[in-house]
Amino acid sequence: MIREIFMPALSSTMTEGKIVSWVKQAGDKIEKGETVVIVESDKADMDVESFYEGYLATIVVPAGETVAVGAAIALVAETEAEIEQAKQHATQAPAAPEAAPVASVPAAAEPVGVSAGGLESNGSNGSTSAPSGRLIVSPRARKLAKELKVDLSTLRGSGPHGRIVAEDVEAAAGKVSAAPVSSVAPVTPSPTPAVSAPTQAPAPSFTPAAVQPGQVVALNTLQQAVVRNMNASLQVPVFRVGYTITTDSLDKLYKQIKPKGVTMTALLAKAVAMTLQKHPVVNAFYTEQGINYRSGINVAVAVAMEDGGLITPVLQNADQMDIYSLSRRWKDLVDRARAKQLQPDEYSTGGFTISNLGMFGVDRFDAILPPGQGAILAVGASRPQIVVGADGMFGVRNQMQVNLTCDHRIIYGAHAAAFLQDLAKLIETNAQSLTL
Repeated sequence: MIREIFMPALSSTMTEGKIVSWVKQAGDKIEKGETVVIVESDKADMDVESFYEGYLATIVVPAGETVAVGAAIALVAETEAEIEQAKQHATQAPAAPEAAPVASVPAAAEPVGVSAGGLESNGSNGSTSAPSGRLIVSPRARKLAKELKVDLSTLRGSGPHGRIVAEDVEAAAGKVSAAPVSSVAPVTPSPTPAVSAPTQAPAPSFTPAAVQPGQVVALNTLQQAVVRNMNASLQVPVFRVGYTITTDSLDKLYKQIKPKGVTMTALLAKAVAMTLQKHPVVNAFYTEQGINYRSGINVAVAVAMEDGGLITPVLQNADQMDIYSLSRRWKDLVDRARAKQLQPDEYSTGGFTISNLGMFGVDRFDAILPPGQGAILAVGASRPQIVVGADGMFGVRNQMQVNLTCDHRIIYGAHAAAFLQDLAKLIETNAQSLTL
């Protein structure tokens, strides 16, 4: 029997993929669950595994080429004797039309399932849904299930399209991925003198790719995904609300716990997550059926990629993690994002996004609302400002400007103002609670 391997849809926004490299070569034996090819989706490089064993008879799409989701990229023969027959099918089969989601399948060929970190193409429409009876499991979740002895068939996935992610396995095993809050010693303020002004951290290194004047450079898959998302955002009616937040307490806390590996990004994400607990509508999103209130608080943070575009790694259940575990998780996500090793659920499950340009010295800016979310927060730099206190006396305070962009179909001005007011109150008067 001869089967086709199709270009799988590795995310809900993916319309085409690029073959990064073939792990197996024509004529090689393939085992079930073995990686066959590495595909570049719109956000990451993914290993594509085979659901069947056999022989990789012929490669239809060589490394470096881009094809539409659902297009045939290789043929698999069940036996060595069928390899030549498969090669003949490859030369006889007509090329798939560019607009068609699936390549033309010869009568003697049968679609072969492929998995990419638990995702699969069903060979009919390029969707990421699993066929009846087959689980969608991330590689990390599958590994954890084996270690923790959890039966995957008893779980219901919380990831995209019902995908089982690591958190589902850990919850089933009664194990928390991060260190429990109770195991973290409370932070005791050190007797060091108070700092009157924040020390500006050096701007992160970000060097755009060198280009020649007059050169036209084609968009890569990540940049194309950004274009599609931004075009989709134009269809959403939005409004923006700004707020000034005094950061003296936050800056002081950051200086205390920075030596323990805590990042400012984690502190902001934790503050946002705790505030979202009180404002579920800001964490919700619009659907034709009504307002969809999310079951968890997943905070995405925008990260610029040096080869163009940006990605938004997601701190899942950020409100339930202690600040130290959150910081470690964020570092891991950023490292793997820049290596293009994130799994789809690690960049596509955000319910609220933070875009922080403060480290570049930007005072204020407006962020564009990501598709499928209700709000995004743009964070500017914290700077010393002369302010007038309640007693009428002048003083110097560290302040930052934040702007909230909202989907006006579900979030109204009062909702946005109340959210920002509570966020400011948390940062200004109760920053120490971020470590609890």
